[in-house]
Order: sequence, then C-alpha cells, then structure tokens
Amino acid sequence: MSEFTINLPEESLMALNLTQEEMGNELRLAAAIKFYELGRLSSGAASQLAGLPKPVFLQKLSEYGIDTFNLTESEVLEDLERA
Repeated sequence: MSEFTINLPEESLMALNLTQEEMGNELRLAAAIKFYELGRLSSGAASQLAGLPKPVFLQKLSEYGIDTFNLTESEVLEDLERA
C-alpha cells in the first residue's frame, strides 16, 4: 500500500472539528467518491480506496447523492450474494 503525506492548515481541522485520523478518512472517502463519479474507478476499486466494504461504500454514495445504479446486473447479484 502506498502512503502519502498532505499538509493541511490546522484551521481546516478545527473548522471541521476532525482529528487528523478522521480527516484522513474523510479525504480518502471524498477522493474515492469523486473518482467513482468520474468513472475513473469501479465501485469495488473506489471502496478499497475509501477503506470501506463495498456495500458500505455504496451506501455512502447514496448519502452524497451519487447515483449507484451504474452497476451491471452481475455486480448487483454479486453484492447480494456477499451480503
């Protein structure tokens, strides 16, 4: 796994009331959602980037108003089998 360091203003953490770890998780999720939305990552790859199980990532997409129905029928069936 690759690791990146990002310098962020303390004011951003304070304004969002997040710890460094929480901010890291939020940034990973935001990046995963955007890459998925742009079609650059599949839902499975994006869920891995976000560090979430695929069903949880799909729920997060709906919470952010992102269409989750660009799944193929086989992907939906696969998700149902895993649930």
